[in-house]
Amino acid sequence: MMLLNRWQSGTALMLAIALPATTAIPLSLASAATATSAADARIAQVFPPSWRRNPSATPTPVPYPGSVQARSVVPAGTVIPTTYDRDRIIVTPQETVPVTLKTATSVQTTSGRVLIPSGSEIVGELRPSGRGTQFVAQELILANSNRRIPINATSSVVTRRETITRRSNPRLLEGAAIGAAAGAILGEIFGSIDWWEVLGGAGLGALASVLIRNRTEVEVIVVEPETDLNLRVESDLILD
Repeated sequence: MMLLNRWQSGTALMLAIALPATTAIPLSLASAATATSAADARIAQVFPPSWRRNPSATPTPVPYPGSVQARSVVPAGTVIPTTYDRDRIIVTPQETVPVTLKTATSVQTTSGRVLIPSGSEIVGELRPSGRGTQFVAQELILANSNRRIPINATSSVVTRRETITRRSNPRLLEGAAIGAAAGAILGEIFGSIDWWEVLGGAGLGALASVLIRNRTEVEVIVVEPETDLNLRVESDLILD
């Protein structure tokens, strides 16, 4: 009888020791499964909620941010350096003249991919703006493909003024591109316009006769292309 009691006590003790260990195993497995599931969730494909309601439908994956193929976009605020084939442009404060600039350098992404090649043309015009003149871009012509793309870009407003009379040094006009209205008046003042380029000079007609009548001086705006006509992109320029 005493032996039986000892055997029962020993069995109870063994069960008491074994039970916590056996219950710990499923808990450990559950913890491991939870951790594995969390790790899997970070790389799992994401499906729309509608797929849960209709599992038989073919799921459409939701793109992960950064996996979308990059587009060729020049973002708003980008500054495009430009050049012009004349030393300066001279216009009256009231006139609008056509001007075509060229990109001085290529415009690239941060990884070095060229978006706008150097030498691409930017077609636009100088327009009156406040007390000055401002270049407004209209079209970009890519140098590597001659593709024409609408562009929304502007220069700063140029307010640099000069009053030109017969006593003025005509060297100011050498190598300059002159607006048609300014050219008509300057031609009357100096007697010749053979040594400068006239922008938009066709069809002056009655306008020219009014502008030059009894004029001995003219106030003009002098644009220095190398410093005044760097362009700021006003809205995203999509190239593809």
